[in-house]
Amino acid sequence: MAINWFPGHMHKARKEIAEIMPQVDVIIEILDARIPFSSENPLVPALRGETPVLKVLNKSDLADPEQTEKWLAYLEQERGIKAIAITQHDPKGIKDLLNVIADMVPHRVSQDKLLRALICGIPNVGKSTTINILADRVIAKTGNEAGVTKAQQRIRLENNIVLHDTPGFLWPKLEPEDCGYRLAITGGIKDTVTEKEDIAYYAIEFLMEHYPQLLMNRYQIEEMPQQPIQVMDEIAKNRSCMRKGGIADLYKVSEIILNEYRSGTMGRITLETIELAEQAKAFIAEKEAERAAQKENDDGKKKKRRRRR
Repeated sequence: MAINWFPGHMHKARKEIAEIMPQVDVIIEILDARIPFSSENPLVPALRGETPVLKVLNKSDLADPEQTEKWLAYLEQERGIKAIAITQHDPKGIKDLLNVIADMVPHRVSQDKLLRALICGIPNVGKSTTINILADRVIAKTGNEAGVTKAQQRIRLENNIVLHDTPGFLWPKLEPEDCGYRLAITGGIKDTVTEKEDIAYYAIEFLMEHYPQLLMNRYQIEEMPQQPIQVMDEIAKNRSCMRKGGIADLYKVSEIILNEYRSGTMGRITLETIELAEQAKAFIAEKEAERAAQKENDDGKKKKRRRRR
């Protein structure tokens, strides 16, 4: 199932970011530590130029700590990138971000000028909560539903920092499809535009391969079945999600799986390894090359038709 969700306010946000980028001293990109690649915005590298970027891996308390350390080192390999992991339960760690971004652009601080920072992130990644902690007051609306922030605003912080907030927005096209599934599992896409059973099936398939013991422990499965649907049947039995006739209620099972993953009840699980991200990058590069070749071919045909006229 291909997942696409790109509301109108997100298209507007993309244009606004392009307009404001030349005025920005540093970019703060809030990522989901469980899906560091899928929660990245590909427009940032395309628009940033030489502007330094602070990649903030939020919800690190829900992610696999070993994978988080690997991701931090991986992200910092790129020039001008600083990466740090935070959790919403540690306000002091979030407040320290102000010192980090000041250190990234010391020339602005030494000149005693306003330091202009742009903060961006996909829906439901914790951007609004982060802003409220940085500002020491409730400014940004928060919620557990994707797509809460829908207007740009400027916020004056301490240390002569002005923060430009933008609505959370996703990629125009979520590709490869795995990225869309990972976003849906973590809650980055509204549940109302996805099929819960399909998303939960994908989650179980991933957990069977990468975190089988956590899965078995959480749902009291003695022996791992071969197919994800069989795992879901086992969960239905153990959690009393059975319909008449002994049929598993897969919708209820799916809700349990997704809710317990998102809350961390299932354990600290990262859905994306660096290897999976590299595979996704290769796929995207191949698709972009195909589209460019197709466009060139189409343009050539149009020119020929014009000559005939």
